[in-house]
Amino acid sequence: MNPVQAVVFDIGNVLLGWQPEQFFDRVIGPERRAALFAEVDLHGMNLAVDRGASLRESIAAMRAAHPGWASEIQIWQDRWSEMLSPVLTESVALMRTLRSAGLPVYALSNFGAETFEIARAEHAFLDEFDLRFISGQLGVMKPEPEIYAIVEAATSFPPDALFFTDDNAANIAQAARRGWQTHFFTGAAGLRDALNLHGLKV
Repeated sequence: MNPVQAVVFDIGNVLLGWQPEQFFDRVIGPERRAALFAEVDLHGMNLAVDRGASLRESIAAMRAAHPGWASEIQIWQDRWSEMLSPVLTESVALMRTLRSAGLPVYALSNFGAETFEIARAEHAFLDEFDLRFISGQLGVMKPEPEIYAIVEAATSFPPDALFFTDDNAANIAQAARRGWQTHFFTGAAGLRDALNLHGLKV
């Protein structure tokens, strides 16, 4: 097995929090949020955005389909950046430590093209990656093999020289099947330990 030559980070729940249910609990209350999410497939809509659909058009279509929830659905667009929080500062610090040591760091994320630009405007560290692989820009998503193949082709590293961390087990499993070294993310402390075990002192 090759030594790790580059580290690939997921973004949501690794570098930035992403818990829409918790956000809506605070904004409209847990009971109304539960009813909203039961009746309106907001996560399905978000997956379509991550694959390249327009957030604005998706919101408009969902509002038209569920007029009784129109104002709550609009929150997903109007306060989207508030859902993408907080910054997971310890993870960001690890990414910066790796990069300052000269190791390439990449982002591989299921993320809408439009919403990623919103996030970039608010979080400067998203511009610090050597390369970014964003599903909404590429038209393919994790855990589809094609998006991992794009990373491999663009970086030119052997698969087992890539270290990938993600909070989604299916995404990790697909990377492992391709020979990547992987870490299932549950927190910055665990990621630090895993990087150290792979010889990356952070």
